[in-house]
Amino acid sequence: MKPRTLSPRADRTPAGGATTGEPTADNESTALQLRHGLRRLGKAVVIVTAWHEDQRWAMTATAVSELSMDPPSLLVCVNKSASMYKPLAGGANFCVNILHADHVDLSNAGSGAVKGEARFAVGSWGEYACRTPFLEDAQASFLCSHENYVEYGTHAIVIGRVAEIKTNGDVDPLIYVDGGYARIGRA
Repeated sequence: MKPRTLSPRADRTPAGGATTGEPTADNESTALQLRHGLRRLGKAVVIVTAWHEDQRWAMTATAVSELSMDPPSLLVCVNKSASMYKPLAGGANFCVNILHADHVDLSNAGSGAVKGEARFAVGSWGEYACRTPFLEDAQASFLCSHENYVEYGTHAIVIGRVAEIKTNGDVDPLIYVDGGYARIGRA
């Protein structure tokens, strides 16, 4: 499937901003400010898994969101330099596994501490009939069939239709905020 590639529109770019996608002092400064601002946005930590070309794949992510309830769908953002980009861009089904607050070791494994199959050495993993792996004690696991993807800048936005859902335990997700892990408290 060939992705649709989006680029910044000239009519939405601030005066003096780049519209070509090439780095400039202005958009590098904006990127740093964006990074600084986003440290204040707490996000649930997930591990996205896939089965592709007879291999299991996994990556830790926070750039994941619900997209629609009709049809039920999620989106996952993946850096084009990440190993998970190839399976997701290649149309693999995937699973979004929301981590429990006690799953810091799993998050670290999936975010670069180890590579490839070694990412599955931590945790208890099952697989759906399509062979896509899921974390057995995840807060929730969403099996998604690959629907589409769009490339934008350094990333791809992958859209999946939710096919199956598993939930487990009390609601206590691992949160990533201000460069570190946190646990939510009830207000």
